[in-house]
Amino acid sequence: MSFAFGIGIGTQNNQGEWLEVYYQQPVLMPDASLAEAARKVLEYSGGNQAIQATAAQLSELADAFEQCGQHDQARLAKQAAGSHRPVVVTLLETDDTASSTPEVYLKLHLISHRMAKPHGLKLDGIFGQLPNLAWTNEGAIDLNELAGRQLQARLEGRLLEVKSVDKFPQMTDYVVPKGVRIADTARVRLGAYVGEGTTVMHEGFINFNAGTEGTSMIEGRISAGVMVGQGSDLGGGCSTMGTLSGGGNIIISVGENCLIGANSGIGIPLGDRSTVEAGLYITAGTKVALLDDKNALVEIVKARDLAGKPDLLFRRNSQTGAVECKTNRTAIELNEQLHANN
Repeated sequence: MSFAFGIGIGTQNNQGEWLEVYYQQPVLMPDASLAEAARKVLEYSGGNQAIQATAAQLSELADAFEQCGQHDQARLAKQAAGSHRPVVVTLLETDDTASSTPEVYLKLHLISHRMAKPHGLKLDGIFGQLPNLAWTNEGAIDLNELAGRQLQARLEGRLLEVKSVDKFPQMTDYVVPKGVRIADTARVRLGAYVGEGTTVMHEGFINFNAGTEGTSMIEGRISAGVMVGQGSDLGGGCSTMGTLSGGGNIIISVGENCLIGANSGIGIPLGDRSTVEAGLYITAGTKVALLDDKNALVEIVKARDLAGKPDLLFRRNSQTGAVECKTNRTAIELNEQLHANN
């Protein structure tokens, strides 16, 4: 059984190296007939391979797909046969470490198409397979070829606009998921999982391998590896610490119906129905004063001890500057739970 399959339209540099690939209809856990057709037409020998296909091969592949009832892939293969851009057929037998740019792009597409969730695919080592590119109004350009393309455009009376220089493109140039609002599309990278009902405002940002479960308001930053639960609100300028930005091996997440206030942030997993007041940044080592329902001190703990606990309110005491935590349940009960888990 294969793990993933995709017919991609890509871009190559002058050396024939892949820069990026667009998969309109990626497939997770495809029917065995797709791999069998590729085996016959493209001499696919198994494993994880990205095979550049000619127009004749794609036409033959379309016929083979049609015969085995894979009508959508047959139509795509037929259309790809007329492409002016190079076409790659990528087959992943296993979810192993990617060994080529087309393989990485297929995995990023699977996440943005909501076929796989963040942390659901093996993405280690992908940076080495993603070239740093100029993303322009004429597509991806190798940085070594950019100056020549800019000059050519000027000579022809055109302006070549460089929108970004990055390893990742913006998601919406490849995938626009159903039922979302994204005010500034440049702030959502390919490989983001944007749940239906999510609104990403102008200052919101979603990195690759991160995203939202469903209806959420995102005005802050969702770092790589962070998943935000249904109904949560990330206020303007707030941030979540990802595993690439200091979170270590801790997987940071935001539970359901949470509020992270403006200009605040978290470095611990936040449990359901929890709130972090505006301007307060909580890291794993932050000392937190646990208060009871009468605001009396129960114990001072580190924020990591409260990771994933529901119904918490984190705030800073305006007089002492101490970070405090209150809960809808009594702090005494929560304190007993903390010690019971040690």
